[in-house]
Amino acid sequence: MASITLEGLTKVFPDGTVAVSDLNLGIEDGEFMVLVGPSGCGKTTALRMVAGLEEISSGVVRIGPRVVNKLSPKDRDVAMVFQNYALYPHLTVFNNMAFSLKLKKADKAEIKRRVKEAAQILGLDQLLDRKPRNLSGGQRQRVAMGRAIVREPQAFLMDEPLSNLDAKLRVQMRAEISRIQSHLGVTTIYVTHDQVEAMTLGNRVAVIKKGILQQVAGPQELYEHPVNIFVAGFIGSPAMNMAEAKLSAFDGDLKVSFGGHDLRVPAAVVDHRPALRSFVGRNVVLGIRPEDMEDASLVPQAPADQKLAAKVSLLEALGSEVLVHFEVEAPVVLTEDVKELAVDVGAEHLENLEKQARVGRSVFTASLNPKTTAQKGGSIELVADSTRFHFFDPDTGLGIYH
Repeated sequence: MASITLEGLTKVFPDGTVAVSDLNLGIEDGEFMVLVGPSGCGKTTALRMVAGLEEISSGVVRIGPRVVNKLSPKDRDVAMVFQNYALYPHLTVFNNMAFSLKLKKADKAEIKRRVKEAAQILGLDQLLDRKPRNLSGGQRQRVAMGRAIVREPQAFLMDEPLSNLDAKLRVQMRAEISRIQSHLGVTTIYVTHDQVEAMTLGNRVAVIKKGILQQVAGPQELYEHPVNIFVAGFIGSPAMNMAEAKLSAFDGDLKVSFGGHDLRVPAAVVDHRPALRSFVGRNVVLGIRPEDMEDASLVPQAPADQKLAAKVSLLEALGSEVLVHFEVEAPVVLTEDVKELAVDVGAEHLENLEKQARVGRSVFTASLNPKTTAQKGGSIELVADSTRFHFFDPDTGLGIYH
Protein backbone atom coordinates (compact mmCIF):
# COMPACT_ATOMS: atom_id res chain seq x y z
CA MET A 1 0.00 0.00 0.00
CA ALA A 2 1.13 3.53 -0.65
CA SER A 3 0.13 7.15 -0.86
CA ILE A 4 -0.58 8.74 -4.25
CA THR A 5 0.45 12.31 -5.03
CA LEU A 6 -0.60 14.35 -8.05
CA GLU A 7 1.41 17.51 -8.67
CA GLY A 8 0.31 19.93 -11.37
CA LEU A 9 -1.23 17.05 -13.33
CA THR A 10 -2.38 18.30 -16.72
CA LYS A 11 -3.78 16.66 -19.85
CA VAL A 12 -4.16 18.53 -23.13
CA PHE A 13 -5.47 16.52 -26.08
CA PRO A 14 -4.07 17.06 -29.62
CA ASP A 15 -7.07 19.21 -30.58
CA GLY A 16 -6.21 21.62 -27.75
CA THR A 17 -8.90 20.43 -25.34
CA VAL A 18 -7.71 20.76 -21.74
CA ALA A 19 -9.19 17.75 -19.94
CA VAL A 20 -7.30 18.18 -16.65
CA SER A 21 -5.61 21.39 -15.55
CA ASP A 22 -2.93 21.70 -12.86
CA LEU A 23 -4.46 19.08 -10.56
CA ASN A 24 -2.77 18.95 -7.16
CA LEU A 25 -4.06 16.21 -4.89
CA GLY A 26 -2.61 14.01 -2.17
CA ILE A 27 -4.21 10.66 -1.33
CA GLU A 28 -2.96 9.20 1.93
CA ASP A 29 -1.91 5.61 2.44
CA GLY A 30 -5.10 3.56 2.91
CA GLU A 31 -7.42 6.46 2.08
CA PHE A 32 -10.58 6.14 -0.02
CA MET A 33 -10.60 9.21 -2.29
CA VAL A 34 -13.52 9.88 -4.62
CA LEU A 35 -13.26 12.06 -7.73
CA VAL A 36 -16.70 13.42 -8.61
CA GLY A 37 -18.09 15.88 -11.11
CA PRO A 38 -20.28 16.23 -14.21
CA SER A 39 -19.76 14.08 -17.29
CA GLY A 40 -16.70 15.22 -19.21
CA CYS A 41 -15.13 17.08 -16.28
CA GLY A 42 -11.83 15.16 -16.54
CA LYS A 43 -12.11 12.80 -13.57
CA THR A 44 -11.68 9.60 -15.61
CA THR A 45 -8.82 11.15 -17.57
CA ALA A 46 -7.06 11.93 -14.27
CA LEU A 47 -7.57 8.34 -13.11
CA ARG A 48 -6.22 6.97 -16.40
CA MET A 49 -3.10 9.12 -16.07
CA VAL A 50 -2.49 7.62 -12.62
CA ALA A 51 -2.96 4.14 -14.11
CA GLY A 52 -0.63 4.86 -17.03
CA LEU A 53 -3.39 4.41 -19.61
CA GLU A 54 -3.30 8.06 -20.63
CA GLU A 55 -0.19 10.06 -21.45
CA ILE A 56 0.57 12.95 -19.07
CA SER A 57 0.98 16.35 -20.75
CA SER A 58 2.68 17.87 -17.70
CA GLY A 59 2.92 17.33 -13.98
CA VAL A 60 3.96 14.45 -11.77
CA VAL A 61 2.30 11.28 -10.49
CA ARG A 62 3.89 9.66 -7.43
CA ILE A 63 2.88 6.29 -6.03
CA GLY A 64 4.63 6.08 -2.71
CA PRO A 65 8.04 7.73 -3.17
CA ARG A 66 8.30 6.73 -6.85
CA VAL A 67 7.62 9.07 -9.76
CA VAL A 68 5.75 6.77 -12.16
CA ASN A 69 5.25 9.08 -15.17
CA LYS A 70 7.45 6.96 -17.40
CA LEU A 71 6.42 3.56 -16.06
CA SER A 72 4.11 1.26 -17.99
CA PRO A 73 0.74 0.36 -16.40
CA LYS A 74 1.95 -3.11 -15.37
CA ASP A 75 4.94 -1.63 -13.51
CA ARG A 76 2.92 0.84 -11.42
CA ASP A 77 1.55 -1.83 -9.06
CA VAL A 78 -2.05 -0.60 -9.24
CA ALA A 79 -5.22 -2.53 -10.09
CA MET A 80 -8.00 -0.99 -12.16
CA VAL A 81 -11.70 -1.87 -11.90
CA PHE A 82 -13.73 -0.78 -14.92
CA GLN A 83 -17.44 -0.07 -15.30
CA ASN A 84 -17.87 -2.80 -17.93
CA TYR A 85 -16.24 -5.53 -15.75
CA ALA A 86 -13.92 -6.63 -18.64
CA LEU A 87 -14.23 -10.32 -17.75
CA TYR A 88 -13.12 -13.12 -20.06
CA PRO A 89 -16.41 -14.87 -21.04
CA HIS A 90 -14.78 -18.25 -21.73
CA LEU A 91 -13.03 -18.45 -18.35
CA THR A 92 -14.50 -19.51 -15.00
CA VAL A 93 -14.68 -17.12 -12.06
CA PHE A 94 -11.57 -18.78 -10.60
CA ASN A 95 -9.57 -18.37 -13.79
CA ASN A 96 -10.76 -14.80 -14.34
CA MET A 97 -9.54 -13.90 -10.87
CA ALA A 98 -6.31 -15.85 -11.27
CA PHE A 99 -5.47 -14.57 -14.76
CA SER A 100 -3.00 -11.80 -13.82
CA LEU A 101 -1.21 -14.08 -11.36
CA LYS A 102 -0.80 -16.76 -14.02
CA LEU A 103 0.70 -14.17 -16.37
CA LYS A 104 3.26 -13.40 -13.66
CA LYS A 105 3.92 -17.14 -13.38
CA ALA A 106 3.02 -17.16 -9.69
CA ASP A 107 3.20 -20.44 -7.81
CA LYS A 108 0.01 -22.53 -8.17
CA ALA A 109 -0.44 -22.85 -4.44
CA GLU A 110 -0.06 -19.08 -4.03
CA ILE A 111 -2.61 -18.46 -6.79
CA LYS A 112 -5.10 -20.81 -5.13
CA ARG A 113 -4.56 -19.14 -1.74
CA ARG A 114 -5.06 -15.60 -3.04
CA VAL A 115 -8.13 -16.46 -5.12
CA LYS A 116 -9.69 -18.37 -2.22
CA GLU A 117 -9.08 -15.47 0.20
CA ALA A 118 -10.54 -12.92 -2.24
CA ALA A 119 -13.53 -15.17 -2.94
CA GLN A 120 -14.28 -15.39 0.78
CA ILE A 121 -14.08 -11.61 1.19
CA LEU A 122 -16.44 -11.13 -1.77
CA GLY A 123 -18.84 -13.99 -1.09
CA LEU A 124 -17.88 -15.81 -4.28
CA ASP A 125 -16.85 -19.13 -2.68
CA GLN A 126 -19.70 -21.09 -4.31
CA LEU A 127 -19.32 -19.46 -7.74
CA LEU A 128 -15.70 -20.20 -8.64
CA ASP A 129 -16.63 -22.81 -11.27
CA ARG A 130 -19.21 -20.64 -13.04
CA LYS A 131 -18.65 -18.53 -16.14
CA PRO A 132 -19.61 -14.84 -16.40
CA ARG A 133 -22.77 -15.53 -18.46
CA ASN A 134 -24.19 -17.45 -15.48
CA LEU A 135 -23.67 -14.56 -13.04
CA SER A 136 -25.80 -11.56 -12.12
CA GLY A 137 -24.51 -8.03 -12.68
CA GLY A 138 -23.55 -7.68 -9.03
CA GLN A 139 -21.70 -11.01 -9.05
CA ARG A 140 -19.78 -10.01 -12.18
CA GLN A 141 -18.74 -6.76 -10.53
CA ARG A 142 -17.51 -8.67 -7.49
CA VAL A 143 -15.44 -10.94 -9.77
CA ALA A 144 -13.91 -7.83 -11.35
CA MET A 145 -13.03 -6.59 -7.88
CA GLY A 146 -11.69 -10.03 -6.96
CA ARG A 147 -9.35 -9.91 -9.93
CA ALA A 148 -7.98 -6.63 -8.55
CA ILE A 149 -7.74 -7.89 -4.95
CA VAL A 150 -5.71 -11.02 -5.76
CA ARG A 151 -2.96 -8.86 -7.23
CA GLU A 152 -2.43 -7.30 -3.77
CA PRO A 153 -1.61 -3.95 -5.40
CA GLN A 154 -0.50 -0.73 -3.75
CA ALA A 155 -3.70 0.97 -4.92
CA PHE A 156 -7.13 0.32 -6.43
CA LEU A 157 -8.32 2.60 -9.22
CA MET A 158 -12.07 2.32 -9.84
CA ASP A 159 -13.77 3.95 -12.84
CA GLU A 160 -17.54 4.18 -12.24
CA PRO A 161 -17.70 0.47 -11.35
CA LEU A 162 -21.40 0.54 -10.40
CA SER A 163 -22.81 2.50 -13.35
CA ASN A 164 -24.13 -0.61 -15.12
CA LEU A 165 -26.11 -1.87 -12.12
CA ASP A 166 -29.73 -1.15 -11.25
CA ALA A 167 -30.52 1.26 -8.41
CA LYS A 168 -31.11 -1.34 -5.68
CA LEU A 169 -27.98 -3.30 -6.54
CA ARG A 170 -25.92 -0.11 -6.61
CA VAL A 171 -26.86 0.59 -3.00
CA GLN A 172 -25.87 -2.95 -1.99
CA MET A 173 -22.59 -2.81 -3.89
CA ARG A 174 -21.73 0.59 -2.41
CA ALA A 175 -21.85 -0.99 1.01
CA GLU A 176 -19.80 -3.96 -0.24
CA ILE A 177 -17.08 -1.79 -1.74
CA SER A 178 -16.86 0.32 1.41
CA ARG A 179 -16.61 -2.80 3.59
CA ILE A 180 -13.98 -4.44 1.38
CA GLN A 181 -11.81 -1.32 1.11
CA SER A 182 -11.97 -0.80 4.86
CA HIS A 183 -11.10 -4.47 5.45
CA LEU A 184 -8.13 -4.45 3.07
CA GLY A 185 -6.96 -0.90 3.85
CA VAL A 186 -5.78 -0.39 0.27
CA THR A 187 -5.39 3.17 -1.05
CA THR A 188 -8.29 3.73 -3.45
CA ILE A 189 -9.21 6.35 -6.03
CA TYR A 190 -12.82 6.00 -7.10
CA VAL A 191 -14.38 7.95 -9.99
CA THR A 192 -18.11 8.56 -10.13
CA HIS A 193 -20.67 10.94 -11.57
CA ASP A 194 -23.08 10.08 -8.75
CA GLN A 195 -22.71 12.49 -5.84
CA VAL A 196 -24.63 10.17 -3.48
CA GLU A 197 -22.04 7.47 -4.22
CA ALA A 198 -19.28 9.99 -3.59
CA MET A 199 -20.71 11.12 -0.27
CA THR A 200 -21.33 7.63 1.08
CA LEU A 201 -18.03 6.06 0.01
CA GLY A 202 -15.25 8.60 0.29
CA ASN A 203 -13.07 9.44 3.28
CA ARG A 204 -12.59 12.60 1.24
CA VAL A 205 -14.20 13.79 -1.97
CA ALA A 206 -12.61 15.88 -4.72
CA VAL A 207 -15.11 17.87 -6.79
CA ILE A 208 -13.92 18.64 -10.32
CA LYS A 209 -15.40 21.05 -12.88
CA LYS A 210 -14.04 21.35 -16.43
CA GLY A 211 -10.74 19.74 -15.42
CA ILE A 212 -10.18 22.07 -12.45
CA LEU A 213 -10.31 20.95 -8.82
CA GLN A 214 -12.97 22.98 -6.98
CA GLN A 215 -12.79 21.57 -3.46
CA VAL A 216 -11.46 18.51 -1.66
CA ALA A 217 -12.83 17.71 1.79
CA GLY A 218 -14.72 15.16 3.84
CA PRO A 219 -18.31 14.53 2.71
CA GLN A 220 -19.91 16.47 5.57
CA GLU A 221 -17.54 19.42 5.12
CA LEU A 222 -18.49 19.61 1.43
CA TYR A 223 -22.16 19.56 2.38
CA GLU A 224 -21.93 22.08 5.21
CA HIS A 225 -19.34 24.45 3.71
CA PRO A 226 -19.30 24.25 -0.10
CA VAL A 227 -16.54 26.56 -1.30
CA ASN A 228 -18.58 27.95 -4.19
CA ILE A 229 -21.91 27.86 -6.02
CA PHE A 230 -20.82 24.93 -8.20
CA VAL A 231 -19.98 22.65 -5.27
CA ALA A 232 -23.11 23.77 -3.41
CA GLY A 233 -25.30 22.91 -6.39
CA PHE A 234 -23.59 19.61 -7.16
CA ILE A 235 -23.47 18.19 -3.63
CA GLY A 236 -26.85 17.39 -2.09
CA SER A 237 -29.95 15.58 -3.31
CA PRO A 238 -32.36 17.20 -3.97
CA ALA A 239 -30.13 20.08 -4.99
CA MET A 240 -29.76 23.27 -2.96
CA ASN A 241 -32.33 25.99 -3.72
CA MET A 242 -30.75 29.27 -4.84
CA ALA A 243 -32.10 32.74 -5.47
CA GLU A 244 -30.81 36.27 -5.75
CA ALA A 245 -31.51 38.09 -2.48
CA LYS A 246 -30.67 41.33 -0.69
CA LEU A 247 -29.06 41.60 2.75
CA SER A 248 -30.21 44.42 5.03
CA ALA A 249 -29.77 45.49 8.64
CA PHE A 250 -32.75 44.47 10.76
CA ASP A 251 -33.28 45.20 14.46
CA GLY A 252 -29.71 44.34 15.49
CA ASP A 253 -29.59 41.33 13.17
CA LEU A 254 -29.64 41.05 9.41
CA LYS A 255 -32.47 40.07 7.12
CA VAL A 256 -32.38 38.48 3.70
CA SER A 257 -35.11 39.52 1.25
CA PHE A 258 -36.24 37.63 -1.83
CA GLY A 259 -39.54 37.04 -3.60
CA GLY A 260 -41.50 39.24 -1.22
CA HIS A 261 -40.14 37.40 1.83
CA ASP A 262 -38.00 38.90 4.61
CA LEU A 263 -36.24 36.28 6.72
CA ARG A 264 -34.20 37.17 9.80
CA VAL A 265 -30.56 36.12 9.87
CA PRO A 266 -29.65 35.80 13.58
CA ALA A 267 -26.66 37.63 15.01
CA ALA A 268 -25.06 34.29 15.90
CA VAL A 269 -24.90 33.42 12.19
CA VAL A 270 -23.30 36.78 11.39
CA ASP A 271 -20.80 36.34 14.23
CA HIS A 272 -19.62 33.12 12.59
CA ARG A 273 -19.60 34.79 9.16
CA PRO A 274 -18.54 38.39 9.81
CA ALA A 275 -17.90 38.96 6.09
CA LEU A 276 -21.69 39.04 5.67
CA ARG A 277 -21.69 42.55 7.16
CA SER A 278 -19.78 43.84 4.15
CA PHE A 279 -22.71 42.72 1.98
CA VAL A 280 -25.34 44.75 3.85
CA GLY A 281 -27.30 46.73 1.27
CA ARG A 282 -25.99 44.48 -1.51
CA ASN A 283 -27.21 41.41 -3.35
CA VAL A 284 -26.06 37.92 -2.45
CA VAL A 285 -26.88 34.46 -3.72
CA LEU A 286 -28.94 32.76 -1.02
CA GLY A 287 -28.81 28.97 -0.74
CA ILE A 288 -31.35 26.93 1.22
CA ARG A 289 -31.16 23.16 1.43
CA PRO A 290 -34.55 21.42 0.87
CA GLU A 291 -34.24 19.64 4.21
CA ASP A 292 -33.80 22.98 6.02
CA MET A 293 -37.47 23.84 5.46
CA GLU A 294 -40.49 22.36 7.22
CA ASP A 295 -44.28 22.64 7.19
CA ALA A 296 -45.04 25.50 9.61
CA SER A 297 -48.06 23.63 10.98
CA LEU A 298 -45.64 21.04 12.38
CA VAL A 299 -43.45 23.70 14.04
CA PRO A 300 -45.88 25.58 16.31
CA GLN A 301 -43.26 27.79 18.02
CA ALA A 302 -41.64 29.06 14.82
CA PRO A 303 -41.24 32.86 14.71
CA ALA A 304 -43.01 34.80 11.96
CA ASP A 305 -39.71 36.14 10.55
CA GLN A 306 -38.66 32.57 9.66
CA LYS A 307 -41.76 31.75 7.61
CA LEU A 308 -42.55 31.97 3.92
CA ALA A 309 -45.83 31.36 2.12
CA ALA A 310 -45.91 29.17 -0.96
CA LYS A 311 -48.27 27.57 -3.43
CA VAL A 312 -47.53 23.92 -4.12
CA SER A 313 -46.96 23.27 -7.83
CA LEU A 314 -45.86 19.63 -7.48
CA LEU A 315 -45.82 17.13 -4.64
CA GLU A 316 -43.81 13.89 -4.46
CA ALA A 317 -44.64 11.54 -1.58
CA LEU A 318 -41.63 9.28 -1.04
CA GLY A 319 -42.69 7.60 2.20
CA SER A 320 -39.95 8.86 4.50
CA GLU A 321 -40.30 12.40 3.18
CA VAL A 322 -42.51 14.53 0.96
CA LEU A 323 -40.88 16.74 -1.66
CA VAL A 324 -42.85 19.93 -2.24
CA HIS A 325 -42.03 22.05 -5.28
CA PHE A 326 -43.12 25.68 -5.30
CA GLU A 327 -42.38 28.93 -7.13
CA VAL A 328 -40.77 31.98 -5.55
CA GLU A 329 -41.05 35.44 -7.10
CA ALA A 330 -37.29 35.90 -7.09
CA PRO A 331 -34.68 36.18 -9.84
CA VAL A 332 -33.18 32.86 -10.92
CA VAL A 333 -29.46 32.46 -10.26
CA LEU A 334 -27.99 31.89 -13.72
CA THR A 335 -24.22 32.10 -13.30
CA GLU A 336 -21.83 30.00 -15.38
CA ASP A 337 -21.63 27.52 -12.51
CA VAL A 338 -25.40 27.12 -12.44
CA LYS A 339 -25.51 26.69 -16.22
CA GLU A 340 -22.83 24.00 -15.98
CA LEU A 341 -24.88 22.16 -13.37
CA ALA A 342 -28.04 22.49 -15.49
CA VAL A 343 -26.34 21.13 -18.62
CA ASP A 344 -25.19 18.11 -16.61
CA VAL A 345 -28.85 17.36 -15.80
CA GLY A 346 -29.90 17.90 -19.42
CA ALA A 347 -30.43 20.56 -22.09
CA GLU A 348 -34.12 20.70 -21.19
CA HIS A 349 -33.28 21.65 -17.61
CA LEU A 350 -31.17 24.60 -18.81
CA GLU A 351 -34.00 25.74 -21.07
CA ASN A 352 -36.41 25.64 -18.12
CA LEU A 353 -34.00 27.70 -16.00
CA GLU A 354 -33.63 30.29 -18.74
CA LYS A 355 -37.42 30.46 -19.07
CA GLN A 356 -37.77 30.96 -15.31
CA ALA A 357 -35.13 33.71 -15.47
CA ARG A 358 -37.14 35.57 -18.12
CA VAL A 359 -40.26 35.64 -15.93
CA GLY A 360 -38.33 36.25 -12.68
CA ARG A 361 -39.44 33.11 -10.85
CA SER A 362 -37.33 30.51 -9.10
CA VAL A 363 -38.56 26.97 -8.43
CA PHE A 364 -37.75 25.73 -4.94
CA THR A 365 -37.97 22.26 -3.42
CA ALA A 366 -38.68 21.56 0.25
CA SER A 367 -38.17 18.15 1.88
CA LEU A 368 -40.94 17.87 4.47
CA ASN A 369 -42.04 15.51 7.21
CA PRO A 370 -44.51 12.95 5.75
CA LYS A 371 -47.09 14.25 8.25
CA THR A 372 -47.39 17.44 6.19
CA THR A 373 -50.87 18.34 4.95
CA ALA A 374 -49.51 19.92 1.76
CA GLN A 375 -51.63 19.33 -1.34
CA LYS A 376 -50.83 19.96 -4.99
CA GLY A 377 -52.25 23.32 -6.00
CA GLY A 378 -52.80 24.30 -2.35
CA SER A 379 -51.13 26.94 -0.22
CA ILE A 380 -48.63 26.14 2.50
CA GLU A 381 -46.60 28.07 5.02
CA LEU A 382 -43.02 26.92 5.45
CA VAL A 383 -40.45 27.53 8.16
CA ALA A 384 -36.89 28.05 6.95
CA ASP A 385 -34.00 27.40 9.33
CA SER A 386 -31.97 30.56 8.76
CA THR A 387 -29.13 29.29 10.96
CA ARG A 388 -28.37 26.90 8.10
CA PHE A 389 -28.60 29.35 5.20
CA HIS A 390 -25.73 29.52 2.71
CA PHE A 391 -24.55 32.79 1.21
CA PHE A 392 -22.43 33.32 -1.90
CA ASP A 393 -20.83 36.34 -3.54
CA PRO A 394 -22.78 36.84 -6.80
CA ASP A 395 -19.68 38.22 -8.56
CA THR A 396 -17.16 35.52 -7.67
CA GLY A 397 -19.51 32.63 -6.81
CA LEU A 398 -17.48 31.99 -3.65
CA GLY A 399 -19.11 31.08 -0.34
CA ILE A 400 -19.25 33.79 2.35
CA TYR A 401 -17.98 32.11 5.51
CA HIS A 402 -15.40 34.26 7.30
